Amino acid sequence: QVQLVESGGGLVQAGGSLRLSCVVAGRTFSSYIMGWFRQAPGKEREFVGAISRVGGEVYYGDSVKGRLTISRDNVKNTVYLQMNSLEPEDTAVYYCAASMSFMMSPARRSPRDYDYWGQGTQVTVSS
Repeated sequence: QVQLVESGGGLVQAGGSLRLSCVVAGRTFSSYIMGWFRQAPGKEREFVGAISRVGGEVYYGDSVKGRLTISRDNVKNTVYLQMNSLEPEDTAVYYCAASMSFMMSPARRSPRDYDYWGQGTQVTVSS
């Protein structure tokens, strides 16, 4: 079974930066399209971004364009989310997700398109 573990969340001030990590325990990490989602209280899970298997294609959600970078290290089985210029509106639980489907694309934004999920890491941005 594929397991995902997020880390790197915490409390930061507005305008600060944060890097989240997601370590994947499973077979052939390079076969997974990796996505990042977030969910704030009272809101639906929102697409943050995703990266292709090799890492050459990256897509971002409209609400975070220009403020984050997704990357992956297929040797360490880890995907990263570097977030800059954080705002209080970014406060949420952040989840990483994985898909092995050949029909999958990092451009797809629905949580239902992903097969495996981590437990999430809390990000809180103070004003």
